[in-house]
Parts: sequence; C-alpha cells; structure tokens
Amino acid sequence: MVNAQSAPGTAMSSRATSQKARTELAAMNGLLQLLGLMETISLICPKVLPTLTTLGPIYGRIHPMDVVDHKILALLQEDGRLTITELAGRIGLSVSPCHRRLRELERNGTIRGYRAIVDADSVGLKFQALVFVTLRQVDRDTLLGFEEAVARIPNVVQAQRLFGDPDYLLRIVTADLAAYQQLEDDTLAVLPGIQRLNSTLVMKQVVNDRALPV
Repeated sequence: MVNAQSAPGTAMSSRATSQKARTELAAMNGLLQLLGLMETISLICPKVLPTLTTLGPIYGRIHPMDVVDHKILALLQEDGRLTITELAGRIGLSVSPCHRRLRELERNGTIRGYRAIVDADSVGLKFQALVFVTLRQVDRDTLLGFEEAVARIPNVVQAQRLFGDPDYLLRIVTADLAAYQQLEDDTLAVLPGIQRLNSTLVMKQVVNDRALPV
C-alpha cells in the first residue's frame, strides 16, 4: 500500500521545484531582452551605449581581488621597479605566492604594463592644451576614422570620447604656443569628420599621473 501521508509533501516539493525553474527562466528571458535592447540602441546611436562586442572585454577584466592583491597594486603604482623580494616583504608574503599573485594580475590584464613617468618640461614639452572636438556627424565610420587618425598623432597624449557635445576631449603637449598652432592648423583641423575645435590652455598641473585609489 502507498503511504497516503507522503503524497502532499511530494507534490509540494514538485511544485516548489517547478516554481523555481519558472523563476529562473523568467530571469534569463529578462536578461536576454535587456541585452537585445542595448544592442539595438548601440546600433541606432553608437555614442549612447557601447556594443556588446565592446562590453565583453570590459566584463572580462573584472576580477575578484582580496586585500593582498590591492596592496600589490598600490605598492607597484608607487614604485613599479620593486623586486619580487621587496614586494613580498612589504605585503608580508613569501616570494613564491607573491610572484604567483603578481603574474595573475598581469595575465588577467589588471596590470597592463610598466613604464617610466617622464617629466614633460625636462624633454622640452612645456606647453599643454585641452582641445574639445565636435564632429559633423556621429555615425560609426566617422567616429572610427577620427579615432584612428588621432591615435597616429604623437602629441596627443590623451583622447576621450564624451557623451553629448562636444564629442571628444584631447590633451596635447607641444614645445610652445607656436608649435601648437602649427599642429592645429596642419593636423588637427584636417582630421576626418571635424566640424569645430575649441582649445583652452593649461595654466598649471594640480593633479597629474595620480595612482588609482585601489
């Protein structure tokens, strides 16, 4: 004979499992709809949202880190020439686990590289300008053509695409005002898609090359 008292519990468990499955399916469908909407918006107006192709690498660089990893990053931002032994001593680890953590931070792209920070005045680049760029139109070909051209100009040390108007902000270094004027006339003004350039001169560097607050 079947134990009749066990049937309600079995039915309740089945209903709970079914409800959980429906909830998970609804959440997945909602996520897919949201991603589809984002892709549609990015195609209609590339400046509003990045495409899903762009989102992938961004999400891929978000890696779980503990307090030791943060200490490694903070110390290396202060002095990128620390040896593994010196770094391990400062964070209280033996050399081997410190080396493994450092290599993982390099492998996953959290640490993108090491370089010297050069004083611009010492190499004769004493003039800086911030240039706001407005393009004639913001279709994909115009944006990418402009960005590729800007990336080939050595004097542009920073370039950012902005929301709204203007479209871009460039930070430019030259020897002096005359050199900047020539660069603007001969190079910047003829970049693809340019409608307007607005320049302002840097009076003083208050915060520069600051380490990230990790």
